[in-house]
Amino acid sequence: MSNQTLLEIRNLVTEFQTEDEVVKAVNDISFTLNKGETIGIVGESGSGKSVTSLSAMRLIPNPPGRIASGEILFHSDSGVVDLAKVSEKEMRSFRGNEIAMIFQEPMTSLNPVYTCGDQVAEAIMLHQKVTKKQAKEQTIDLFKKVQLPRPEVIFDTYPHQISGGQKQRVMIAMAMSCNPSILIADEPTTALDVTVQKTILELMMKLQQEEEMGILFITHDLGVIAELADKVVVMYKGKIVEQGSVLDIFTNPQHPYTKGLLACRPPLNRRLTWLPTVSDFMTIDENGMMHETNKSVEEVTNSLVITPEETARRHEKLYKQDPVLEIKNLKTYFPINKGMFGKAKDYVRAVDDVSFEVYPGETLGLVGESGCGKTTMGRTILKLVEPTSGSIIFEGQDITELGTKEMREFRKEMQIIFQDPYSSLNPRITIGEAIMEPMRVHGIFDNDDQRKERVMELLRRVSLQEQHFYRYPHEFSGGQRQRICIARSLALNPKFIICDESVSALDVSVQAQVLNLLNELKEEFNFTYIFISHDLSVVKFMSDRMVVMQNGKVVEMGDADEIYTNPKTEYTKKLINAIPKGELEDIKASIESKKQRRAVTV
Repeated sequence: MSNQTLLEIRNLVTEFQTEDEVVKAVNDISFTLNKGETIGIVGESGSGKSVTSLSAMRLIPNPPGRIASGEILFHSDSGVVDLAKVSEKEMRSFRGNEIAMIFQEPMTSLNPVYTCGDQVAEAIMLHQKVTKKQAKEQTIDLFKKVQLPRPEVIFDTYPHQISGGQKQRVMIAMAMSCNPSILIADEPTTALDVTVQKTILELMMKLQQEEEMGILFITHDLGVIAELADKVVVMYKGKIVEQGSVLDIFTNPQHPYTKGLLACRPPLNRRLTWLPTVSDFMTIDENGMMHETNKSVEEVTNSLVITPEETARRHEKLYKQDPVLEIKNLKTYFPINKGMFGKAKDYVRAVDDVSFEVYPGETLGLVGESGCGKTTMGRTILKLVEPTSGSIIFEGQDITELGTKEMREFRKEMQIIFQDPYSSLNPRITIGEAIMEPMRVHGIFDNDDQRKERVMELLRRVSLQEQHFYRYPHEFSGGQRQRICIARSLALNPKFIICDESVSALDVSVQAQVLNLLNELKEEFNFTYIFISHDLSVVKFMSDRMVVMQNGKVVEMGDADEIYTNPKTEYTKKLINAIPKGELEDIKASIESKKQRRAVTV
């Protein structure tokens, strides 16, 4: 890492005009990015981290937003330019050429009607004035560089035909196409499998080393920051509350908000009764004033530890019962390559001869990479997807034998919380109506007044307010929408709930609150959960036992702590090794590794 400055943000203020007031999304922030350096910007949704990156790229929509004051100084061989002051035409020469950006959601960032290759080649032709043939050659070289399989084939492939990790590699190739000095990565690994995330992060570090780029890496995951960043900038409500070297921030956090973010990640080396949250370290009064609790991260987490003996006693009691759910030789196949008369020539074996039991009051974790069959498994159990063969026995009844009408009645007992709360809520009806709707369908209570009273009670139970009954889904944050979906799943008093990646896209602090809520509700109502996720740290925290899936099959099953400490298969070991742990030894090893790589480069 050199001391050559690439980007200086000085006293930046970016504001948005709402109907009622002017909101300062970024409020008087300053930091410096050097050549070959990675700065991690962390904070919850609404902290201003993405607005900071969009301000640097001059992509703030105006109206309603604008850069109100401050400087964005870009340093190059030809001098220093304040990007906040240049014209839009001049700014276009900097975007892509000097400062490139990888956006959070690659599917919405790529144009669905153009092939992946054409989109990258277009960026090359725009900035480098080369022929179409040369642009294609450069694009294929870039695809090789970002380790895309069969780069010539992917050049002619549309975004919907490749996986999330592959789409993100296409976005990285596009960002790297003009050899930028600065790469801004805005949550580039959110909702990706841990193994895919690890390869993406390794790829970015490799490219940075080769090109000596400065990287601004925006995320809510401090585990990722620990392994990637040189410096950390912590943002809260538009302000920088703390910044320093990655080692200083992780070993000696000063601000209570930073302590909260560090503490609310599910720990891997011990089991806790519930996850600490930011409120354990700071509270905000009715006047908006912050008050510290003056507790350390260790002080809070040590008070929540469950001993192995306590876990063993719980499990002994749990597994004396008869199972509430038995899955026997379950198969769910999808036909592909149909012949002339519609007969399938082959099948995708999404769930391939799977058997396990779930006990009353248990949380069974279902983990694996994308495409392993875990979501299909969850949907098959509820018969949202028809099984090809096998048995699903719930409380002694084989539900594969039930007809549509009988199954609808049965669904009162079995509910699902989907991955994306926004797409599972109707944008045209209020959330109160959304929660009441299944109660009407199943004839719960005699009238809407009684149902409304129950909905109000559920809203309070998931830490929402009664006035939220009358609001629409778009008026809520991601964490609040997930709480609404939890309230809706509780409306029918089910015995069994499947959580399908229900916290994968949430900030770690919001995620901790939702996971704590699910555990509280489990104790209160004696629920049984199947918890589906690609995040092994979350599954380990939530689960009594864990089922590891690969290519539609169960490759490992057993006690969650035992699987983590003593994995039997290479696949499980790979999943565990890919988790960004953010532990002190890892941070020191990462710093030493970077020093060695930079010494070799020099």
